[in-house]
Amino acid sequence: MCASFVNFQKDVLFFCVHLKGANSYGQLGLGHKEDVLVPEALKDVSCKCQDITSIAGGGGHSAVITGTGQLFVCGHNNDGQLGLDHTEDVLHFTLCTALSGFCVKQVACGWDFTIILVGSGLVLSCGSNSFGQLGLPQISSPCLIPQKIESLKEKVVNVAAGLRHALAATDGGLVLQWGTGMASRAKRASQGKALPLFLTAKEPCEVAGLEDVKVKTVAAGSYHSVSLTDEGHLYVWGSNKHGQLVSRDIFLAEPKKIDTQFFSQEKIGAVWSGWTHLVAQTETGKVFTWGRVDYGQLGRHAVVPGGQQSTASEQSLELLCNTPVSVPCLNGASQVCTDSSISESASCCFSSVLCAVSQVFCSVVCWTIRSQGSCNLCCVQCLKYFLLFVGQYKAKAAAAFCTVELTLGRTSDP
Repeated sequence: MCASFVNFQKDVLFFCVHLKGANSYGQLGLGHKEDVLVPEALKDVSCKCQDITSIAGGGGHSAVITGTGQLFVCGHNNDGQLGLDHTEDVLHFTLCTALSGFCVKQVACGWDFTIILVGSGLVLSCGSNSFGQLGLPQISSPCLIPQKIESLKEKVVNVAAGLRHALAATDGGLVLQWGTGMASRAKRASQGKALPLFLTAKEPCEVAGLEDVKVKTVAAGSYHSVSLTDEGHLYVWGSNKHGQLVSRDIFLAEPKKIDTQFFSQEKIGAVWSGWTHLVAQTETGKVFTWGRVDYGQLGRHAVVPGGQQSTASEQSLELLCNTPVSVPCLNGASQVCTDSSISESASCCFSSVLCAVSQVFCSVVCWTIRSQGSCNLCCVQCLKYFLLFVGQYKAKAAAAFCTVELTLGRTSDP
Protein backbone atom coordinates (compact mmCIF):
# COMPACT_ATOMS: atom_id res chain seq x y z
CA MET A 1 0.00 0.00 0.00
CA CYS A 2 1.67 3.19 -1.15
CA ALA A 3 0.01 5.85 0.92
CA SER A 4 0.90 8.04 3.89
CA PHE A 5 -1.39 8.80 6.78
CA VAL A 6 -1.65 11.58 9.32
CA ASN A 7 -3.75 11.82 12.46
CA PHE A 8 -4.83 15.47 12.79
CA GLN A 9 -7.30 16.84 15.31
CA LYS A 10 -9.20 13.53 15.55
CA ASP A 11 -9.76 13.40 11.79
CA VAL A 12 -7.87 10.92 9.67
CA LEU A 13 -6.43 12.42 6.52
CA PHE A 14 -4.82 10.37 3.80
CA PHE A 15 -2.01 11.33 1.49
CA CYS A 16 -1.52 9.45 -1.69
CA VAL A 17 1.40 10.59 -3.77
CA HIS A 18 0.82 10.49 -7.51
CA LEU A 19 1.11 6.88 -8.58
CA LYS A 20 -0.83 4.24 -10.39
CA GLY A 21 -2.70 1.75 -8.26
CA ALA A 22 -2.21 3.55 -4.96
CA ASN A 23 -5.87 3.01 -4.09
CA SER A 24 -6.57 0.06 -6.35
CA TYR A 25 -8.10 -1.96 -3.53
CA GLY A 26 -9.80 0.88 -1.67
CA GLN A 27 -7.08 0.91 0.97
CA LEU A 28 -7.54 4.63 1.58
CA GLY A 29 -10.97 3.93 3.04
CA LEU A 30 -12.64 6.68 1.04
CA GLY A 31 -15.32 4.53 -0.57
CA HIS A 32 -13.75 4.23 -4.02
CA LYS A 33 -10.67 2.89 -5.82
CA GLU A 34 -9.48 6.09 -7.46
CA ASP A 35 -6.09 7.65 -6.75
CA VAL A 36 -6.16 10.60 -4.36
CA LEU A 37 -3.70 13.43 -4.97
CA VAL A 38 -4.62 15.85 -2.18
CA PRO A 39 -5.48 15.28 1.50
CA GLU A 40 -9.02 14.12 1.93
CA ALA A 41 -10.75 13.61 5.29
CA LEU A 42 -12.68 10.45 5.95
CA LYS A 43 -16.43 10.83 5.76
CA ASP A 44 -19.31 8.63 6.86
CA VAL A 45 -17.13 6.31 8.88
CA SER A 46 -17.72 5.30 12.47
CA CYS A 47 -14.08 5.72 13.53
CA LYS A 48 -13.88 9.33 12.36
CA CYS A 49 -14.80 10.97 15.63
CA GLN A 50 -12.62 8.80 17.81
CA ASP A 51 -8.96 9.29 18.57
CA ILE A 52 -6.81 7.40 16.09
CA THR A 53 -3.79 6.13 17.98
CA SER A 54 -2.13 3.92 15.37
CA ILE A 55 -2.17 3.31 11.62
CA ALA A 56 -0.61 0.47 9.63
CA GLY A 57 -0.58 -0.61 6.00
CA GLY A 58 0.14 -3.85 4.14
CA GLY A 59 0.33 -4.95 0.53
CA GLY A 60 -3.08 -3.47 -0.22
CA HIS A 61 -4.89 -3.18 3.09
CA SER A 62 -4.97 -0.65 5.92
CA ALA A 63 -5.74 -0.80 9.63
CA VAL A 64 -6.31 1.85 12.30
CA ILE A 65 -6.61 1.54 16.05
CA THR A 66 -8.80 3.92 18.03
CA GLY A 67 -8.23 5.28 21.51
CA THR A 68 -10.77 2.79 22.83
CA GLY A 69 -8.83 -0.14 21.39
CA GLN A 70 -11.06 -0.89 18.43
CA LEU A 71 -9.63 -2.02 15.09
CA PHE A 72 -10.95 -0.65 11.80
CA VAL A 73 -9.80 -2.11 8.50
CA CYS A 74 -10.23 -1.63 4.75
CA GLY A 75 -8.72 -2.50 1.38
CA HIS A 76 -7.56 -5.75 -0.19
CA ASN A 77 -9.13 -8.80 1.40
CA ASN A 78 -8.59 -11.70 -0.98
CA ASP A 79 -7.09 -13.84 1.78
CA GLY A 80 -9.24 -12.56 4.63
CA GLN A 81 -6.47 -10.27 5.91
CA LEU A 82 -9.10 -7.81 7.16
CA GLY A 83 -10.49 -10.36 9.60
CA LEU A 84 -14.10 -9.69 8.61
CA ASP A 85 -15.07 -13.30 7.84
CA HIS A 86 -15.22 -12.80 4.06
CA THR A 87 -12.86 -12.20 1.14
CA GLU A 88 -14.39 -9.17 -0.54
CA ASP A 89 -12.43 -5.92 -0.77
CA VAL A 90 -13.69 -3.23 1.62
CA LEU A 91 -13.76 0.42 0.54
CA HIS A 92 -14.61 2.00 3.90
CA PHE A 93 -12.92 1.56 7.25
CA THR A 94 -14.96 -1.13 8.92
CA LEU A 95 -14.92 -2.31 12.52
CA CYS A 96 -13.43 -5.76 13.02
CA THR A 97 -16.22 -7.12 15.17
CA ALA A 98 -14.38 -10.40 15.78
CA LEU A 99 -12.16 -8.43 18.19
CA SER A 100 -15.02 -6.88 20.13
CA GLY A 101 -13.90 -8.58 23.33
CA PHE A 102 -10.33 -7.27 23.08
CA CYS A 103 -8.57 -3.93 23.48
CA VAL A 104 -6.23 -3.74 20.48
CA LYS A 105 -2.81 -2.31 21.33
CA GLN A 106 -0.88 -2.74 18.06
CA VAL A 107 -1.46 -3.96 14.53
CA ALA A 108 1.15 -5.01 11.96
CA CYS A 109 0.25 -5.62 8.32
CA GLY A 110 2.22 -7.95 6.08
CA TRP A 111 1.76 -8.41 2.36
CA ASP A 112 -1.45 -10.41 2.70
CA PHE A 113 -1.86 -11.01 6.41
CA THR A 114 -2.38 -9.12 9.66
CA ILE A 115 -0.87 -9.55 13.13
CA ILE A 116 -2.82 -8.10 16.07
CA LEU A 117 -1.53 -7.48 19.60
CA VAL A 118 -4.13 -6.91 22.31
CA GLY A 119 -3.72 -5.27 25.68
CA SER A 120 -3.46 -8.50 27.63
CA GLY A 121 -0.37 -9.49 25.62
CA LEU A 122 -2.12 -12.02 23.41
CA VAL A 123 -1.42 -12.09 19.66
CA LEU A 124 -3.96 -12.92 16.98
CA SER A 125 -3.54 -13.25 13.22
CA CYS A 126 -5.59 -13.52 10.04
CA GLY A 127 -5.11 -13.66 6.28
CA SER A 128 -2.89 -15.85 4.13
CA ASN A 129 -0.97 -18.65 5.81
CA SER A 130 0.75 -20.01 2.71
CA PHE A 131 4.18 -19.38 4.26
CA GLY A 132 3.20 -20.05 7.86
CA GLN A 133 3.14 -16.31 8.51
CA LEU A 134 0.09 -16.54 10.79
CA GLY A 135 1.89 -18.71 13.33
CA LEU A 136 -1.02 -21.15 13.10
CA PRO A 137 0.37 -24.40 11.66
CA GLN A 138 -2.97 -26.13 12.01
CA ILE A 139 -4.53 -23.79 9.45
CA SER A 140 -3.75 -24.55 5.80
CA SER A 141 -6.26 -22.24 4.09
CA PRO A 142 -6.65 -18.47 4.51
CA CYS A 143 -7.88 -17.44 7.94
CA LEU A 144 -10.87 -15.08 7.68
CA ILE A 145 -11.27 -14.31 11.39
CA PRO A 146 -8.41 -13.38 13.75
CA GLN A 147 -7.22 -16.44 15.64
CA LYS A 148 -5.13 -16.53 18.80
CA ILE A 149 -1.57 -17.80 18.36
CA GLU A 150 -1.70 -20.38 21.13
CA SER A 151 2.01 -21.23 21.05
CA LEU A 152 2.92 -17.73 22.29
CA LYS A 153 2.89 -18.54 25.99
CA GLU A 154 4.60 -15.40 27.34
CA LYS A 155 3.06 -11.93 27.29
CA VAL A 156 3.95 -10.08 24.08
CA VAL A 157 4.75 -6.36 24.09
CA ASN A 158 5.55 -5.67 20.43
CA VAL A 159 4.92 -7.24 17.01
CA ALA A 160 6.07 -6.72 13.43
CA ALA A 161 5.18 -8.12 10.01
CA GLY A 162 7.41 -8.53 6.96
CA LEU A 163 6.47 -9.65 3.50
CA ARG A 164 5.73 -13.22 4.59
CA HIS A 165 7.14 -13.51 8.09
CA ALA A 166 6.32 -12.06 11.50
CA LEU A 167 8.01 -11.22 14.80
CA ALA A 168 7.07 -10.79 18.44
CA ALA A 169 8.97 -9.39 21.42
CA THR A 170 7.91 -10.72 24.80
CA ASP A 171 7.73 -9.02 28.17
CA GLY A 172 10.80 -10.97 29.19
CA GLY A 173 12.83 -9.64 26.25
CA LEU A 174 12.72 -12.70 24.00
CA VAL A 175 12.23 -12.45 20.22
CA LEU A 176 10.20 -15.02 18.33
CA GLN A 177 9.88 -15.31 14.57
CA TRP A 178 7.64 -17.37 12.30
CA GLY A 179 6.85 -17.63 8.61
CA THR A 180 9.13 -19.08 5.93
CA GLY A 181 9.30 -15.99 3.72
CA MET A 182 13.05 -15.61 4.33
CA ALA A 183 13.91 -19.30 3.97
CA SER A 184 14.57 -19.48 0.23
CA ARG A 185 17.09 -16.66 0.34
CA ALA A 186 18.67 -18.15 3.43
CA LYS A 187 19.09 -21.52 1.68
CA ARG A 188 20.75 -19.97 -1.35
CA ALA A 189 23.21 -18.12 0.86
CA SER A 190 23.90 -20.97 3.28
CA GLN A 191 25.75 -23.15 0.76
CA GLY A 192 24.34 -26.32 2.23
CA LYS A 193 24.69 -25.41 5.90
CA ALA A 194 21.80 -26.09 8.26
CA LEU A 195 19.54 -23.10 8.85
CA PRO A 196 18.45 -21.86 12.28
CA LEU A 197 15.02 -23.23 13.13
CA PHE A 198 13.37 -19.81 13.35
CA LEU A 199 13.94 -19.21 9.61
CA THR A 200 11.83 -22.21 8.64
CA ALA A 201 9.30 -22.22 11.48
CA LYS A 202 5.57 -21.98 10.84
CA GLU A 203 4.83 -21.18 14.45
CA PRO A 204 6.64 -18.84 16.86
CA CYS A 205 10.24 -19.92 17.38
CA GLU A 206 12.84 -18.16 19.52
CA VAL A 207 15.46 -16.30 17.51
CA ALA A 208 18.87 -17.77 18.28
CA GLY A 209 21.67 -15.32 19.06
CA LEU A 210 19.75 -12.92 21.29
CA GLU A 211 19.92 -14.91 24.52
CA ASP A 212 22.14 -12.39 26.30
CA VAL A 213 20.09 -9.27 25.54
CA LYS A 214 16.61 -8.03 26.35
CA VAL A 215 14.66 -6.84 23.31
CA LYS A 216 11.90 -4.28 23.64
CA THR A 217 11.00 -3.54 19.99
CA VAL A 218 10.99 -5.49 16.72
CA ALA A 219 10.69 -4.41 13.10
CA ALA A 220 10.57 -6.24 9.79
CA GLY A 221 11.29 -5.58 6.13
CA SER A 222 10.48 -7.72 3.14
CA TYR A 223 13.15 -10.31 3.91
CA HIS A 224 14.92 -8.97 6.99
CA SER A 225 14.25 -8.53 10.71
CA VAL A 226 15.39 -6.00 13.30
CA SER A 227 15.36 -5.89 17.09
CA LEU A 228 16.10 -3.03 19.49
CA THR A 229 17.34 -3.89 22.98
CA ASP A 230 16.65 -2.10 26.23
CA GLU A 231 20.28 -0.92 26.18
CA GLY A 232 19.78 0.89 22.87
CA HIS A 233 21.51 -1.57 20.54
CA LEU A 234 20.28 -2.78 17.14
CA TYR A 235 20.46 -6.39 15.98
CA VAL A 236 19.64 -7.34 12.38
CA TRP A 237 19.34 -10.55 10.36
CA GLY A 238 18.00 -11.76 7.03
CA SER A 239 18.57 -10.48 3.51
CA ASN A 240 21.25 -7.85 3.00
CA LYS A 241 20.67 -7.39 -0.73
CA HIS A 242 20.53 -3.61 -0.42
CA GLY A 243 23.02 -3.16 2.41
CA GLN A 244 20.26 -2.66 4.97
CA LEU A 245 22.03 -4.90 7.49
CA VAL A 246 25.35 -3.01 7.38
CA SER A 247 27.26 -6.13 6.45
CA ARG A 248 29.31 -7.52 3.59
CA ASP A 249 27.37 -10.79 3.69
CA ILE A 250 24.43 -11.19 1.34
CA PHE A 251 22.40 -12.90 4.07
CA LEU A 252 22.72 -13.03 7.86
CA ALA A 253 21.25 -16.25 9.24
CA GLU A 254 21.62 -15.05 12.83
CA PRO A 255 21.32 -11.63 14.51
CA LYS A 256 24.26 -9.29 14.17
CA LYS A 257 24.74 -6.17 16.28
CA ILE A 258 25.25 -2.90 14.42
CA ASP A 259 28.15 -1.08 16.02
CA THR A 260 27.26 2.15 17.78
CA GLN A 261 30.06 3.91 15.91
CA PHE A 262 27.64 4.18 13.00
CA PHE A 263 25.34 6.27 15.21
CA SER A 264 27.90 8.69 16.62
CA GLN A 265 28.38 6.35 19.60
CA GLU A 266 24.81 7.08 20.71
CA LYS A 267 22.19 4.62 21.88
CA ILE A 268 19.20 3.95 19.66
CA GLY A 269 15.79 4.93 20.98
CA ALA A 270 13.59 3.86 18.05
CA VAL A 271 13.85 1.94 14.80
CA TRP A 272 11.61 1.62 11.73
CA SER A 273 11.92 -0.60 8.70
CA GLY A 274 10.79 -0.22 5.13
CA TRP A 275 10.78 -3.12 2.69
CA THR A 276 14.49 -2.69 1.95
CA HIS A 277 15.76 0.21 4.04
CA LEU A 278 16.03 1.17 7.71
CA VAL A 279 15.60 4.29 9.80
CA ALA A 280 16.86 4.67 13.37
CA GLN A 281 16.68 7.50 15.87
CA THR A 282 19.12 7.94 18.72
CA GLU A 283 18.07 8.84 22.23
CA THR A 284 19.15 12.42 21.55
CA GLY A 285 16.88 12.64 18.50
CA LYS A 286 19.32 12.15 15.62
CA VAL A 287 17.84 10.27 12.66
CA PHE A 288 19.91 7.89 10.51
CA THR A 289 18.89 6.15 7.28
CA TRP A 290 20.50 3.39 5.24
CA GLY A 291 19.71 0.61 2.79
CA ARG A 292 18.11 0.77 -0.63
CA VAL A 293 18.45 4.20 -2.18
CA ASP A 294 17.48 4.02 -5.85
CA TYR A 295 14.01 5.45 -5.25
CA GLY A 296 15.07 8.19 -2.87
CA GLN A 297 13.65 6.42 0.17
CA LEU A 298 16.56 7.45 2.39
CA GLY A 299 15.63 11.12 2.15
CA ARG A 300 19.22 12.12 1.45
CA HIS A 301 21.90 12.20 -1.22
CA ALA A 302 24.38 9.37 -1.39
CA VAL A 303 27.54 10.57 0.34
CA VAL A 304 31.05 9.46 -0.56
CA PRO A 305 34.04 9.69 1.80
CA GLY A 306 34.91 13.34 2.17
CA GLY A 307 31.29 14.45 2.31
CA GLN A 308 30.75 15.01 -1.44
CA GLN A 309 27.50 14.16 -3.12
CA SER A 310 27.80 11.25 -5.49
CA THR A 311 26.86 11.23 -9.15
CA ALA A 312 27.93 7.61 -9.60
CA SER A 313 25.98 4.80 -11.24
CA GLU A 314 22.95 3.26 -9.56
CA GLN A 315 25.00 0.26 -8.50
CA SER A 316 27.61 2.48 -6.92
CA LEU A 317 24.94 4.58 -5.25
CA GLU A 318 23.54 1.50 -3.57
CA LEU A 319 26.96 0.55 -2.26
CA LEU A 320 27.40 4.05 -0.85
CA CYS A 321 24.18 3.79 1.19
CA ASN A 322 24.77 0.59 3.13
CA THR A 323 26.09 2.62 6.06
CA PRO A 324 23.84 4.62 8.42
CA VAL A 325 24.12 8.34 7.73
CA SER A 326 22.49 11.14 9.71
CA VAL A 327 19.71 13.19 8.08
CA PRO A 328 19.91 16.41 10.13
CA CYS A 329 16.65 17.88 8.89
CA LEU A 330 14.80 14.98 10.51
CA ASN A 331 16.37 15.39 13.94
CA GLY A 332 13.73 15.67 16.63
CA ALA A 333 11.08 13.73 14.71
CA SER A 334 8.62 12.04 17.06
CA GLN A 335 7.64 9.29 14.65
CA VAL A 336 8.84 7.92 11.33
CA CYS A 337 6.67 5.69 9.17
CA THR A 338 8.23 3.63 6.44
CA ASP A 339 5.95 1.97 3.94
CA SER A 340 6.94 0.01 0.86
CA SER A 341 4.45 -2.60 -0.15
CA ILE A 342 5.56 -3.08 -3.73
CA SER A 343 7.39 -6.29 -4.50
CA GLU A 344 10.83 -6.03 -6.05
CA SER A 345 9.53 -7.52 -9.30
CA ALA A 346 6.60 -5.15 -9.60
CA SER A 347 6.64 -2.56 -12.34
CA CYS A 348 4.63 0.00 -10.38
CA CYS A 349 5.95 3.51 -9.96
CA PHE A 350 6.96 3.64 -6.33
CA SER A 351 9.23 1.67 -4.08
CA SER A 352 8.88 3.44 -0.75
CA VAL A 353 7.34 6.19 1.29
CA LEU A 354 9.07 7.72 4.28
CA CYS A 355 7.17 9.95 6.66
CA ALA A 356 8.60 12.01 9.51
CA VAL A 357 6.47 13.63 12.19
CA SER A 358 8.23 16.47 13.96
CA GLN A 359 7.28 17.63 17.44
CA VAL A 360 9.37 20.78 17.12
CA PHE A 361 7.71 22.14 13.99
CA CYS A 362 4.43 20.21 14.36
CA SER A 363 4.71 19.12 10.76
CA VAL A 364 4.43 15.97 8.76
CA VAL A 365 6.68 15.42 5.81
CA CYS A 366 6.53 12.60 3.28
CA TRP A 367 8.81 11.87 0.38
CA THR A 368 9.37 9.25 -2.23
CA ILE A 369 10.52 9.02 -5.81
CA ARG A 370 9.09 7.38 -8.89
CA SER A 371 11.09 4.96 -10.98
CA GLN A 372 10.51 7.28 -13.92
CA GLY A 373 12.59 9.91 -12.17
CA SER A 374 10.28 12.53 -10.68
CA CYS A 375 10.08 12.98 -6.94
CA ASN A 376 6.89 13.73 -5.06
CA LEU A 377 7.11 15.50 -1.74
CA CYS A 378 4.21 16.36 0.52
CA CYS A 379 4.55 18.70 3.48
CA VAL A 380 1.83 19.42 5.98
CA GLN A 381 2.00 22.23 8.49
CA CYS A 382 -0.08 21.47 11.57
CA LEU A 383 -1.88 24.79 11.74
CA LYS A 384 -5.51 25.48 10.96
CA TYR A 385 -5.07 24.25 7.42
CA PHE A 386 -2.84 21.97 5.40
CA LEU A 387 -0.39 22.86 2.72
CA LEU A 388 0.43 20.33 0.08
CA PHE A 389 3.46 20.80 -2.09
CA VAL A 390 4.41 18.43 -4.85
CA GLY A 391 7.92 19.06 -6.10
CA GLN A 392 9.45 17.66 -9.24
CA TYR A 393 13.04 16.44 -9.24
CA LYS A 394 14.53 14.84 -12.32
CA ALA A 395 17.57 13.19 -10.73
CA LYS A 396 16.47 9.70 -9.82
CA ALA A 397 18.69 9.22 -6.81
CA ALA A 398 18.68 12.82 -5.63
CA ALA A 399 15.49 12.88 -3.59
CA ALA A 400 17.19 14.91 -0.91
CA PHE A 401 14.81 16.14 1.69
CA CYS A 402 13.46 19.63 1.01
CA THR A 403 11.57 21.90 3.37
CA VAL A 404 8.39 23.67 2.50
CA GLU A 405 8.00 26.97 4.26
CA LEU A 406 4.69 28.39 5.31
CA THR A 407 4.53 30.54 2.18
CA LEU A 408 2.74 28.31 -0.30
CA GLY A 409 4.98 27.25 -3.15
CA ARG A 410 8.21 28.45 -1.59
CA THR A 411 10.83 25.76 -1.09
CA SER A 412 14.37 25.56 0.14
CA ASP A 413 16.95 22.82 -0.09
CA PRO A 414 18.94 22.41 3.15
